[in-house]
Amino acid sequence: MDLINRFLKYVSFETTSYEDAECFPSSPKVFELADYLVDELKGIGLGDAMRDEYGYVYAHLEATPGVEADPIGLMSHMDTSSAVSGANIKPRILKYEGGDIQLNPEVAIKVSDFPDLDHYLGHELIVTDGTTLLGADDKAGIAEIVTAVEYLIAHPEVKHGRICLCFNPEEETGRGTEHIDTEKFGPKYAYTLDGDRLGGLEYECFNGAGVKFKVNGINIHPGSAKNKMKNAVLIGTELVGMFPAWEAPAHTEGYEGFYHVMGFEGDESGALISMIVRDHDRAKFEERKAYVRRVVDYLNAKYGEGTVELTMSDTYYNMRELVEPHMEIVDKAMDALRSIGVEPVVKPIRGGTDGAGLTYMGIPTPNLCTGGQNFHGVLEFCSIDEMKKMVEVIVKLVTADKWL
Repeated sequence: MDLINRFLKYVSFETTSYEDAECFPSSPKVFELADYLVDELKGIGLGDAMRDEYGYVYAHLEATPGVEADPIGLMSHMDTSSAVSGANIKPRILKYEGGDIQLNPEVAIKVSDFPDLDHYLGHELIVTDGTTLLGADDKAGIAEIVTAVEYLIAHPEVKHGRICLCFNPEEETGRGTEHIDTEKFGPKYAYTLDGDRLGGLEYECFNGAGVKFKVNGINIHPGSAKNKMKNAVLIGTELVGMFPAWEAPAHTEGYEGFYHVMGFEGDESGALISMIVRDHDRAKFEERKAYVRRVVDYLNAKYGEGTVELTMSDTYYNMRELVEPHMEIVDKAMDALRSIGVEPVVKPIRGGTDGAGLTYMGIPTPNLCTGGQNFHGVLEFCSIDEMKKMVEVIVKLVTADKWL
């Protein structure tokens, strides 16, 4: 199967993950894609391909006989964001010749909103019908890895060390490495393929925390509510307003951290608010969490103890300090990109990555691009041209004779 048909097959599987689910994986539908991948990997020659009870898929391509090199890992996630539906995806392939891309009569990818669309002039793009996400995050990465491995199996003259594959659930919930078996995976170092535009290379990410506020109100008939009612919606609105508007994602970039309100639901009696806190700098990250606690303390002092209940937990940490002692693996990725004529663009990830979890488990893991864009929304698309280039990058990355 070629790269594009492989990708289109993968996105036909609904693999939405859900942050509030207590089970792992958060949706059993991910098992359907995982089992399909196991069969596919066995079909191309990876006889040890398997899926465990948590939904992780593992497989290995053994080293070319006589080649001694550290085993290298390749990893992409199967799940998709719950921000937009991932069911019944209807992808469409088009040749981009400029201007807005009309997905349906009401929805378009507009040049006025995305001026870097000019970068894709002449590219073949895969887009949605404007009602679902596409799933390039991260099924494009899976398709590229499997296609590269299939190429290596078909071309035994291309020498390589042991290649370790892992396709995982729950990246979108921040739990992507929670149940990973690093011994079963088995690399000395690895790369996630979970980035966007061609050339992207990242080895630092946010420190992240998940925050939930439960606001406990007192509902009294509004005709007799004076000095009695505690309107949870109003208190919740006050809580949200205490976080600086200029430190929201819409107003930050680069290394700037943020507070991001993700959900707000409730009535006068009670409200639930979800938030994420992010910062690349660990000290600033801790300061942000301390501010969250001060907001809660202030509101409880104002409205009564127990009015706002706080649940906050760290999700992941910046991997930079643990990757920097192993910069040779970053240099290797840069060499692989340059070998196909692409200049690397090294930048911080403004989000999390399974690579951070792996890095803190002792497997340094930078992140590479996939050729996708506009993740987590109906405007998501990917470039077929860039996906094909990434298959070349993977082959260059794992070719052993250059780096022995």
